[in-house]
Amino acid sequence: MFRAHDIGFFFYNGGGDSQDTAYKISQMGSGLGDPIMCVGIPKTIDNDLPITDCSPGFGSVAKYVATSLREAAFDVAAMSRTSTRVFIMEVMGRHAGWITAACALAAAQEGDPPHILLLPEVAFNEERFLTKVEETLRQYGECVIAVSEGVKGPDGEFLSVSGLADAFGHAQLGGVAPVITNLISARLGSKCHWAVPDYLQRSARHIASETDLQQAYAVGRAAVEFAIAGRSAVMPAIRRLSDAPYRWDIIEAPLCEVANEEKPVPPDFITADGFGITAAARRYLAPLIVGEAYPPFKNGLPDYVRLRNAPVPKKLTTEFSV
Repeated sequence: MFRAHDIGFFFYNGGGDSQDTAYKISQMGSGLGDPIMCVGIPKTIDNDLPITDCSPGFGSVAKYVATSLREAAFDVAAMSRTSTRVFIMEVMGRHAGWITAACALAAAQEGDPPHILLLPEVAFNEERFLTKVEETLRQYGECVIAVSEGVKGPDGEFLSVSGLADAFGHAQLGGVAPVITNLISARLGSKCHWAVPDYLQRSARHIASETDLQQAYAVGRAAVEFAIAGRSAVMPAIRRLSDAPYRWDIIEAPLCEVANEEKPVPPDFITADGFGITAAARRYLAPLIVGEAYPPFKNGLPDYVRLRNAPVPKKLTTEFSV
């Protein structure tokens, strides 16, 4: 197919499954006389790709969820004496809790929401969790919780599974926020409210991080430079040089070391009780949301570019021919 359309370069931006696809295509073309240059480009809000310090897309979703949680927490505080006392926000993150960890950036000082983080890296313990909620309500009058969609119980099973599978065979999750809400309501009797940003968190370009935008352009440019130089089966990766000031550059990562590998939140980023993040995590996360990169606006709304997405005429009848 590539030869029929005179394609010599293949770029695929995405997460672990996408990098695996790019790697497989690079291996398919390696035996040809004129191989395809295949370069993966990191892009996943889950921030779970190995080698690269962070993945473009994550800084902006981190900025969005931290902002949304801070704003929602003000609303909860206003209602806590007469109405809702517990608020749960469910964010994306199947096996890695980076987005949930980023919610903690909403707290400007000790005691600020979110009061509890539920990460996939920490097995959910019902009794310990309910005790923590009770303590928080006694101390602050309200309790704000950020939870990863992929939180698992002690048995390693997701707390909420829909019974369906996605295109890659992964179990589709059915929403853990209502599960947590029902637990608190039934056991503690507190009035709760939950919200799921869902697609909003990964499409909120109106509140993008300038740092994130710069890194997205940088890895895209590096990918083209790698391909032109004849580098295949590689991915441009972001290397952190310092936290403050935040400095970084671009290095080359082999796709064979990236494909289908996941980078969870490390243990030293999680507090001993499992419900928060450490100072080391905050040092890592804080620079990634810095700077505002607003899109152009027209008539009060973002004015986004719309791609034509016009298909080219099909030249081959065999769909999977290289």
